[in-house]
Amino acid sequence: MHVVLKHLSGIVVVAFLGTAAFAQDVGVPSPKPDDLGAVGNPDPAPAANDELPPLDGLADDAPIQGSIAPAVPYAPAITPDTGMPAPSGVSPVYLVARLSEEGPSLSRGVSWRVYADTPGDDGKLELVATATGGDADFRLEPGTYIVHTGFGFAGRTSRIAVRNGVTSETVLLNAGGMKLDALFSGHMPISTGRVRFDIYEREFDSRGERKLVAGNIAPGEVVRLNADTYHVVSRYGGVNAVVRADIHVEPGKLTEATVYHNAARVTLKLVNQRGGEALANTAWSVLTPGGDMVAEANGAFPAFTLASGQYQVIARNADKLYSRDFLVETAEHGEVEVLTKNPVKN
Repeated sequence: MHVVLKHLSGIVVVAFLGTAAFAQDVGVPSPKPDDLGAVGNPDPAPAANDELPPLDGLADDAPIQGSIAPAVPYAPAITPDTGMPAPSGVSPVYLVARLSEEGPSLSRGVSWRVYADTPGDDGKLELVATATGGDADFRLEPGTYIVHTGFGFAGRTSRIAVRNGVTSETVLLNAGGMKLDALFSGHMPISTGRVRFDIYEREFDSRGERKLVAGNIAPGEVVRLNADTYHVVSRYGGVNAVVRADIHVEPGKLTEATVYHNAARVTLKLVNQRGGEALANTAWSVLTPGGDMVAEANGAFPAFTLASGQYQVIARNADKLYSRDFLVETAEHGEVEVLTKNPVKN
């Protein structure tokens, strides 16, 4: 299935891959430092005194609906390393994470944190145990615990009850993935300049801002997210070449989206004659036809990635101003020369 979303400065094509394809893409590889922006797992295991993430609005005594379901088969209460019975007073706890009810269990990239259910004297929940990888195998004293399961930027907080004997549970993350790419309109590849993506929550907060979920994402990276609709901003360069789209992530599926930019990269030169040497010590201002400032720079060869359209450039050198109008066309990279023959009169 393909969905085409039209926007002011580009088009976004969205494709959905099924559970099996997503599991192969993001359920198996372990996260790398450059994956998903800053780190593959953006929320590393906290110290024992760190606070537990919010419990999704659940009351302390409220049951968890849909987040934990028995799924792991019974295993004898023995430690896996020695084959000997577990220490007296503790019980084996086996936890498995799935993206959706129909999906396979995750074998890599999962972080587990187990907290005591009751705050300590400092008002914080004590971190009891941690694990990373796929399935988690803990030895815990009988009681109630809070479990936070993380998978990339996706996560779920759940409550489990550990009794005498084996406790086996599955955490349903209700999560999927997003993979983003960018091209020029006309399906031309972008080989000049840099494209990065920022993923925000769709809704605005009380200050009229969207919360950043994952930033500075490179094309082709797989971002693991809770199932939801997100506001994606594609930035080509650092000026005004921007495409926005709302993209939905479904549980257990990988959503692939391609944005189409209308922009090009231009290099500015102040010269005495066409094709001449660029003059140093030049200050530059790029304006819209209406006079709004778009970009500023200093130097002999400033370069900007600009959205397609009409612009005016003003160069200041030796207390004199020089100007010209120019047109930026999609994927037409090149130089814009400003001649010193016709200075702007003050």
